[in-house]
Amino acid sequence: METLDAIILGIIQGLTEFLPVSSSGHLELGKAILGDNSVPEESLLFTVVLHAATALSTIVVFRKDIWEIISGLLTFKWNEEMQFSVKIIISMLPAVFVGLFFEEQLEAFFGGNVRFVGFMLIITAVLLYFADKAKDTEKKVSFKNAFIVGISQAIAMLPGISRSGATISTSVLLGVDKTKAARFSFLMVVPLIFGKIAKDLMSGDLNFDGGNNFAMGAGFIAAFVAGLAACTWMIQLVKKSKLSYFAIYCLVVGLIAIAYGYMA
Repeated sequence: METLDAIILGIIQGLTEFLPVSSSGHLELGKAILGDNSVPEESLLFTVVLHAATALSTIVVFRKDIWEIISGLLTFKWNEEMQFSVKIIISMLPAVFVGLFFEEQLEAFFGGNVRFVGFMLIITAVLLYFADKAKDTEKKVSFKNAFIVGISQAIAMLPGISRSGATISTSVLLGVDKTKAARFSFLMVVPLIFGKIAKDLMSGDLNFDGGNNFAMGAGFIAAFVAGLAACTWMIQLVKKSKLSYFAIYCLVVGLIAIAYGYMA
């Protein structure tokens, strides 16, 4: 893999991990429009590296929150931090279930079906639009809400459904405070990312040939920096109710994808 390709992929991963535009959907559209050979294929190791970078950027942005959670957990009491951690675990269950038992069925949606991606992007646009119009509250994520948001995260494994967009929108539509919704959305994915990394490491499928260390490092830095910017920016956008911009973007791209799919 060329260093420039690694940097571009890193930037895309860092931005789309947090911005509600669906990274998987855009990658499928890119492959369909440019051709499979025109989009650099990510090795499993490079994918792990990029996901580790975005997880690290989340940890940096929410370092104070994470430290408070860890400190609270060490008291071994049913405090707010312990309850928040349990909610995170509950939110992970649907995605873990889908990943373990429906991996092959899920992969079938990643075959360059542009029309499907287009329709999913429109669904994302609708979610973002209504979430943007929702009234702001001070309500926290409940245990029940955590599971419902977890279901939306599992559904967002489909190409075209934005993970951050789906989880934040679901939380807001359930009446959760927008800032708290964004915080929960970004923190809930960190254990999943590290869990997926651990699974890939233990699978023995990773190729540590050492031939692309410089490109890997460049991609990691690009994804980390882009992730820092996107995560911080997204929190501010949610606070200011600016999700409608992304709703319009997803709607336009979705309609173009559907039209392209019918003409192709």
